[in-house]
Amino acid sequence: MISPVSENTLLVTLADEVRADLPLKLQYLCQQLRAQNWFWLQDLVPSYTTLLIVYDADHLDFRQAAAAVRPLVARCLDHTTSDLPAKALELPVYYSEESGPDLVGLADACSLSVDEVIAKHPATLYQVYAMGFAPGFGFMGEVDPAIAHPRRETPRQRVPQGSVGIANRQTAVYPVSSPGGWQIIGRCPTRLFDREKLSLLSIGDQVRFYSVGREQYLSLGGTL
Repeated sequence: MISPVSENTLLVTLADEVRADLPLKLQYLCQQLRAQNWFWLQDLVPSYTTLLIVYDADHLDFRQAAAAVRPLVARCLDHTTSDLPAKALELPVYYSEESGPDLVGLADACSLSVDEVIAKHPATLYQVYAMGFAPGFGFMGEVDPAIAHPRRETPRQRVPQGSVGIANRQTAVYPVSSPGGWQIIGRCPTRLFDREKLSLLSIGDQVRFYSVGREQYLSLGGTL
């Protein structure tokens, strides 16, 4: 479905609910749209089930933009994800009370030991479903139900860069220091956003976390 949002944006909705195949379909649609080199196409903002398209309203209206986009949307929906490449990344995490201020509390709330939480989080292969909140912030899922837990009732004013958090069935790494309310269980030394290289993560990527000790974390550039 294609619907207007404002005078210079339209929203493409691929599904009514989140599905594992949608990130790669949305990635494919973005690639196809950019390949057209339309001078009026200004920005693409993919999310869980949708793609927001920003266009130059001085050169065309919603009907014209929708007509141009519609064939590519149909091609995307017909495309199978089996032949769409997914970028795979491995991210180190220092799981500890020192780097994860919510680790003990989350373990208690989930009736698990700290070691069990540390074992379960990196055991899942996560997929990036959406980008947002901050540059380089990737919403990844889905967390093992045993360690899924809601956001904190009171967000912190400052969550350090690299903090690894859980919010319900999602997990993420804070690319920069910012306010935040996710349950912080560790910290990652990998830089996820650079002003020149931009975001390390993109929608459709697959991410595997692995546990490292304090010394290795610091040797990889992490800070405490």
